[in-house]
Parts: sequence; structure tokens; C-alpha cells
Amino acid sequence: MNTSIVDIRDVSLAYQEQEAETLAVDGLSFSVSEGEFVSIVGPSGCGKTTVLSLLMGLIVPTAGFIRVNGLPAGACNSNVGYMLQRDHLLDWRTVEENVLLSLQVKHLLTKERRAHALRLIDTYGLGEFRRHYPRQLSGGMRQKVALIRTLAFDPSLLLLDEPFSALDYQTRLRVADEVFGIIRREHKTAILVTHDIAEAISMSDRVLVFSDRPARLKAEHRVVLTAADVPLQRRNAPEFANLFDTIWKELEHHLSLIHI
Repeated sequence: MNTSIVDIRDVSLAYQEQEAETLAVDGLSFSVSEGEFVSIVGPSGCGKTTVLSLLMGLIVPTAGFIRVNGLPAGACNSNVGYMLQRDHLLDWRTVEENVLLSLQVKHLLTKERRAHALRLIDTYGLGEFRRHYPRQLSGGMRQKVALIRTLAFDPSLLLLDEPFSALDYQTRLRVADEVFGIIRREHKTAILVTHDIAEAISMSDRVLVFSDRPARLKAEHRVVLTAADVPLQRRNAPEFANLFDTIWKELEHHLSLIHI
């Protein structure tokens, strides 16, 4: 039986705004096993990114509990990597210096960890760009640097918040393939937040569908595709279209309101 890396049970979150209370998350429960890749889809503003903040311990839930690696959320942040929508590379630092920054900030820059970070740079095709600055890189390469920076301190859990949203469509597909491959080869557990249903299905072992705000778990789908284990190729699997249609219909009410 796989070890549970993430365990969220009956979590609710309410904000006090002036004289009214706003419920952002309502009775949310789900778990993620070691080595799983789980995606979260849902309407804009439903609370997907809020859930990642809860997992990081940046926000404390009003009710329920969250455990990451068996500890309360926030107690083991040094073992959780967070990849944001933008790469946030520092323009005045080289690729190598940007990658090593995560180790420096966490005071983890040992000889062994530095060697691990440099191995990642070389293994995933950035060795010849080690001395380049972010302005000299393509958007896709910048996202790879951001991922390697996140992996440098060897986190057990990766939180990915719309990491491909700033890329053009073709680059997005290619980088998604590369990121998926890196995460698989490094044997990481990952949670991806995305608005893209196809992206979620093609990259995931499971897809969680959130309701409109307040965030509730509306549906959960295990992804079983008879295709090569590469996101772009998985989109051609015969089961892909059926699952896409199912999730689309689950979100259809909200989407129809958007397009009226």
C-alpha cells in the first residue's frame, strides 16, 4: 500500500471581510499517495490556489486538518517545492546561480546538494546554458530552470500552480512533456493546479474536479489511458476524449455562465 504524502480531511476556510464572513473552502477531503501525479481543475476563483497555500501552511484552515508527510501543513515546508505561474528567475543571476538560490535561501547549500543541483542542470539539457542569464533563455527553458531550482533541495512533494500558463500553445505542450518526464524520473509526488482539462488528463494519475467557490470536491477521476506514458501521446488515447467530455460536463454549468 502506497504511503500517503498529503492528507486533507474536512477542511474549511472562512475569511472575515468587513462585517461578512466569506467561505472559501468547504468540507474538502482528499489524499495523495507517494509517487502520484494529481491535477486539480475547477472554475476560476474557486479556491484551487488557496488549497496549495493551505498545503504550504501559508494559511491556517478554519476547520479540519491537513497533513503533509505525516506532519501538520507548514511543519515541513523544507520538504515541499512550490512552482508558481511565473518563473521568478532573478535577471542578474545565471542559470546555475538561480538554481542554487533555493538551497542558499533554505541554508541547505552543502557540497552534496550543490552536486545534486548541478547534476539536474546537466541531466535535463541545460548544462551548456549554465552561465546564461534568464534574458538569454526562451520561455520554455526558463520554466525548466524554475523546475530544477524547485527540485534542487530534493522535495518529496511538488506543488505546481499553472506553471505553463504564460507559454504559447506549442511550447506549453512541449514543456509539459519535459516537466512530466523530469518529475517521473525523479520519482516525485506532484499536485498540479490548471484550468486546462486536457493538460490535467494528459499529465495525471488522477484528476480532482472542484466546484465553484467555496471549493468542494465535486468529482474525482482515475486516469487510465492505453497510450505511451507521455502527455502529448496520451492525448491520442481512445479513452482521452470520453474523460475530457465527462469533466467538461461537470464544469459545464459554470463555463456556460462565463460565455453568456
